[in-house]
Amino acid sequence: MTGTLPGLSGPSAAGAGAHAPAAGTSRTPGAGPPIDAPEVVAEVRTAFERYEKALREGDVATLTELFWADPRCVRYGVADRQYGAGEIAAWRRANPGVQPGRTLSGTVVLATGEASAVVSTLFGYPGGATEGRQTQTWVRLPEGWRIVAAHVSEVPR
Repeated sequence: MTGTLPGLSGPSAAGAGAHAPAAGTSRTPGAGPPIDAPEVVAEVRTAFERYEKALREGDVATLTELFWADPRCVRYGVADRQYGAGEIAAWRRANPGVQPGRTLSGTVVLATGEASAVVSTLFGYPGGATEGRQTQTWVRLPEGWRIVAAHVSEVPR
């Protein structure tokens, strides 16, 4: 997918008022892997954009592919929960997409090393009475970036 989604811009964060990390990487000597390596942030942003496009289009195959194919993968939804790739795939087949008009804001991509990142975003719908919140933990696996844990919630506006 080319371009960016509404609410997703910059190296790590989007939207005015978002809690944006400083540009570039942050590393204290001896403290571990670099935080927010630009190439990792870009890769995860691309994977996240692919996920969001599939979600808007009801592309179950892509949505299933982007979750880790493992029984330890977890997805907590607004009014549901799934443990393992099989439950997530079954739930997604029954609930293939989202209602039209979904918008994102305040999206933050935080690379926590060369092979892991967390994506946090707010979402909403035109005229909606709730603010949605979505967090995904992504890990670079041999098959590519995959979601290993996800949480979705909504609160009244």
